[in-house]
Amino acid sequence: MSTATVSEKGQVVIPVEIRKLLGIAPGTQLDFTVEGQSLRVEVARRAAPTRLEDGYGLLVCKKPGKRRLADFDVAQAMRERGK
Repeated sequence: MSTATVSEKGQVVIPVEIRKLLGIAPGTQLDFTVEGQSLRVEVARRAAPTRLEDGYGLLVCKKPGKRRLADFDVAQAMRERGK
């Protein structure tokens, strides 16, 4: 049995051995059920693993010439997309 401490924000760190055993990764959803004085936690939905290649093409520049990431104004792009 493993023991964890609850933080002031109600957060608990799941021990690494348990995370590996149950396949719990960032984004995994957990279901909590109270059974008397016990708390039952079940994996509800596992997060799909992501790969670096999945982000290819998210930033598109239609201006000619070589561009650097620093040339992009993300805030401006978000404002334009919201119009």
